[in-house]
Amino acid sequence: MERIVIPTNDDRGLDSSLCEHFGRAPYFTVVELGEDGDIKGISSIPNLSEHFGGSGRPPDAILRLKPDALITIGMGPRALEIFQRAGVAVLMANSNLVRDIIQAYKEDRLQELTEGCRQARHR
Repeated sequence: MERIVIPTNDDRGLDSSLCEHFGRAPYFTVVELGEDGDIKGISSIPNLSEHFGGSGRPPDAILRLKPDALITIGMGPRALEIFQRAGVAVLMANSNLVRDIIQAYKEDRLQELTEGCRQARHR
């Protein structure tokens, strides 16, 4: 079984929309794929990290979910390094809906994210 995590704006399962800012995503949608590539489970986890008044960093929250892959648009260099060290594949989304992102993942059409965003808020 593979576990895929996608930062999303809402809690609508496969119809959830991708959040463009990984750390500030209101939800993380978790999709579990079976050996045959079929979806075996889908859930949405609220982002309770320090960005939303909770505790911990977004990467820590994601790692507790034990993902095989994280699919996003981008993230800061430190977050990317944390995932790389943990052996989590970080891939670039090529669509806005979870449904389409998962299809692209199953068809091996997503590229690896190799460089973190260097905007002022990311160190």
